[in-house]
Amino acid sequence: MQLFLEQTLNGLTFAGLLFLLGSGFGISFGLLRVANIAHGSAFLLGGYIGYSTLKSTGSFWLAIPAGALAMGVAGIVLERLLRVMRGEEMGKFLLTIGISIIGADLALVLWGGDPVSIQLPGMLNDSFTIGTFVYPWARIFILCVALVIALGLWLLLSRTRIGAIIRAGVDNREMVGALGIDVSRLFMFVFALGMLLAGLAGVLSGSGSMLSIAPGNDNEILTFIFAIVIIGGRGTLAGPVVGSLVVGLTTTYGTAYLPELSYFSLFVPMALILLWRPQGLFGRAEEV
Repeated sequence: MQLFLEQTLNGLTFAGLLFLLGSGFGISFGLLRVANIAHGSAFLLGGYIGYSTLKSTGSFWLAIPAGALAMGVAGIVLERLLRVMRGEEMGKFLLTIGISIIGADLALVLWGGDPVSIQLPGMLNDSFTIGTFVYPWARIFILCVALVIALGLWLLLSRTRIGAIIRAGVDNREMVGALGIDVSRLFMFVFALGMLLAGLAGVLSGSGSMLSIAPGNDNEILTFIFAIVIIGGRGTLAGPVVGSLVVGLTTTYGTAYLPELSYFSLFVPMALILLWRPQGLFGRAEEV
């Protein structure tokens, strides 16, 4: 029972980290119709920038915004590059692949190939104990951050004018443009927000005993991102929430109880969703 409780908490906290990645990717994908492969590089570089900031300043609370904001600015630059390629969706996709490769090589040159981790301050670096159950505060902190971000995104998408425009843009971006709304500025905001959340996830991943910050993590994390979007669907907030929970829990349970089939446990729900509802649980089918 104790092992099951621990793995459940591991799955929920991992799902929180995945939500930060999947939400930004899914919403920007739904709006721009481009799968941003550079999202994984934003996760990796955000973690490294947070690590360097911590080493330079000694402040974990500066490392978090440094990694996140740096990737938000990078998102603005990348979105500008994508905008030049009007109508070239395959070209945009290939551009994000190229940017991803450049980002991975840049990280390897600047930070080397050894894994690094981020030291949390004070109580966050300790564990709490309930009877014989011991669990790290770092993972609870990551889950709390994810819940706050989820609440903030829900308020943004459902309670603000910008959110209404984003939801309308996902359904029919041509109509939004015809109403005189600056769609290009909306695209830039959503894309930068997605990259910012990826950078935030990168910093948190290196501080929560989940993933070390190391070369190759950008490609590994993309597998989880695609699984989240396939399961939950793109363009909504409910999709990444449910997709992250499914991926986080199945991956954690699979690794703990069936380690030799851990990847199989991830792809089973993906395959079932693709067979039953190809657009994802909360996605909308494309109109032809």
